[in-house]
Amino acid sequence: MERIAGKIVTHEREFLGTIGFDPNSGLITYVKEGLDPDARQFSDDCVIFPGFGDIHIHAREDVTGKHTYKEDFESASAAAINGGVIHVADMPNNPVPPIDDETYTTKQALTKKAPIHITLYAGIGPHTKPLTKKVPYKVFMGPSIGELFFHDNPSLEEVIQHYQGQDVSFHCEDPEILIANKDQPTHETRRPKEAETVATDFALYLIEKYNLRGKLCHYSTKDGLSKIIAAKQRGVKVTCEVTPTHLMFDTDMLTETNHKWFQMNPPLRGREDREAMVKGILDGHIDYLATDHAPHSIEEKQKGTSGISQLDTYGLFVTYMILKLNIPMTLIAKICSKNPGEFVAPYLPKQFGKGFGIINEGYAANFSILNLKKPVEFKKSMIKSKSGWSPFEGFQFPGSIEAVYYLGKEIHAK
Repeated sequence: MERIAGKIVTHEREFLGTIGFDPNSGLITYVKEGLDPDARQFSDDCVIFPGFGDIHIHAREDVTGKHTYKEDFESASAAAINGGVIHVADMPNNPVPPIDDETYTTKQALTKKAPIHITLYAGIGPHTKPLTKKVPYKVFMGPSIGELFFHDNPSLEEVIQHYQGQDVSFHCEDPEILIANKDQPTHETRRPKEAETVATDFALYLIEKYNLRGKLCHYSTKDGLSKIIAAKQRGVKVTCEVTPTHLMFDTDMLTETNHKWFQMNPPLRGREDREAMVKGILDGHIDYLATDHAPHSIEEKQKGTSGISQLDTYGLFVTYMILKLNIPMTLIAKICSKNPGEFVAPYLPKQFGKGFGIINEGYAANFSILNLKKPVEFKKSMIKSKSGWSPFEGFQFPGSIEAVYYLGKEIHAK
């Protein structure tokens, strides 16, 4: 029996307590108030959260191996652990996308070498059908990185009607608006806010009509968020994510020098939209902090490829959210731990007990422990992702990662 003790934060409360767990089963055996003197004690500067989960990353590995120079399941896991994250969910826009039983199973076999758990999304594209087993799905409503997308809404609805009742995540950018703006002078004007808000209307229509368990990815617009809030209020089963970059940066900070490093889909928005995303978290309308970790090589970024590498800094960014954006720690536990745990719960093997994201008996002994009094400057040398770069290089975070536990064992990024 192992024990850790200190300030514990769950989605419900903060308290001084002790957690007992079995490193053989990897499960929590008890949680109690008070500090057990025989436990590993974490100081008053530290906070013990349920293990963080990032449910939107691009680990790049598939059977072809064509993109493993960018990232693979082992390097993505190292970046995750480096960022205090103990489980991730990987997107399907690979050279051979997982779109049926065979391609999904083949890709899933590649995840077994990873030191943390990886959930896989299956892709929805023209002419696809649901798999025979229960999996989460991802649909790109318009052109993005990869070939798995739709050119118009009618062809998307024709396919989505086969996925009634399924768990479907949407990349909301309207294809016709993207095509109409393709000759605009900047990446931000080529992918305008309207592309997201118009696509949001259609995604919400599909979620409601086909009884989907819907999730809108990497959300970025104030107007679109108001549509999501209204849909939730009328009982539509929809959740949404926000990325660290859309919470910290906006178009006001773009320069000629940094512009290509901050190119992503959807792009950075204006200050009003960024502030609306922060308020969306505070008001309980945004459900997940998810990085959309999209590692590309430095050479590719210099040529203008969209996507940002940011899995390495997940936990560090959480310290920024707590100490600079004044997000309550119970809310952090909800959007970084509990909700991601609930999202992957239907797809977890039985070995994980009651699942991830909760500190309670029978749940996996996964903990992300932050030090809120030990600032750290994030340096290039600290990156574990194969991409080798980060938009946060040189940034002084107000806290740091003290320890990471996965299934009852302390783990370190290799």
